[in-house]
Amino acid sequence: MAQTDEIAQVKENSKDNLLAMKNVVGVGVGYKVQGGSQTDDVAIVVMVSRKLPLPALVPEAVLPKNVDGVNIDVIEVGQLRALQARTDRWRPAPGGVSIGHYKITAGTFGSIVHDRNTGELLILSNNHVIANSNEADEGDQILQPGPIDGGSIQNDTIARLDRFCPIEFSTEPGACDIADTYASLGNTIAGLIGSSHRVSTQKTNPQATNLVDAAVAKPVNDHEVLDEIIDIGTLQGIEEGFLGMSVRKSGRTTSFTTGQITLINATVDVNYGGNRTARFENQFVSGPMSQGGDSGSLLVAGDSQQAVGLLFAGSNQSTIFNPIHAVLECLEIEI
Repeated sequence: MAQTDEIAQVKENSKDNLLAMKNVVGVGVGYKVQGGSQTDDVAIVVMVSRKLPLPALVPEAVLPKNVDGVNIDVIEVGQLRALQARTDRWRPAPGGVSIGHYKITAGTFGSIVHDRNTGELLILSNNHVIANSNEADEGDQILQPGPIDGGSIQNDTIARLDRFCPIEFSTEPGACDIADTYASLGNTIAGLIGSSHRVSTQKTNPQATNLVDAAVAKPVNDHEVLDEIIDIGTLQGIEEGFLGMSVRKSGRTTSFTTGQITLINATVDVNYGGNRTARFENQFVSGPMSQGGDSGSLLVAGDSQQAVGLLFAGSNQSTIFNPIHAVLECLEIEI
């Protein structure tokens, strides 16, 4: 205890100088971590928003190895901010908060990505979150927070729809005039003879399959978005998912959750409401990690900052994710 008290005093004496350094957001006393494992050595622990390799630091941002003989340890904590609800208005907005096309309810801001050809910043989420399940037009307003969370076109437009991967529905309401005429005639006859049953038309396409439910939007102002995800941090590339892989996500409704990939190469039929169903191939399935409004969340590896998938569907028993490489290819984007 005496040694810890002495180190705490050294921390107090040096905190102002340390906090004045670039990238430093906090200073404390804790056990030094070495090789990913906690040691028994007590040190001054400096919290930085982003931990960078030494060659990437300017001289004035290089921390000393010790202060008055006390070792310095460095940990990355991201940007510290007052805690807000995921359904609040965030500016700048990070991944993991409420977002949505102005005609839907709300989903999740997945993350910032970059256009593969131009390098411009884009917001990644689902087609059904920011492109209204194929019904949106390029340039439509994207709100943060989403409409059900109080977002309005006048005050909360954070981006405009740029492009989306169309969803091919295997079943959806019919749009054939001839079929509608026959259905109308049949319903008229049913009414005349006192039947309470009615018929409706349905378009079917058994061959329709999908790989992703994904879309991107261009921020109105790049300074109003953050290239990090709440409780996860900044992504550092992608990784192929595998059976048994530990994963995590950060979403609007259930915040930070963890799980494990239980199925790979899954074929699933997803109900989109309004008598629309779409089949998806080559999907990842985990245990329950989400609820309504978490659609659009990034699936991230449990032990690294690598993106693995894009959450788009689920139930009380399971969660479904698009493979991230298929999302990037379809939208021509990079993480």
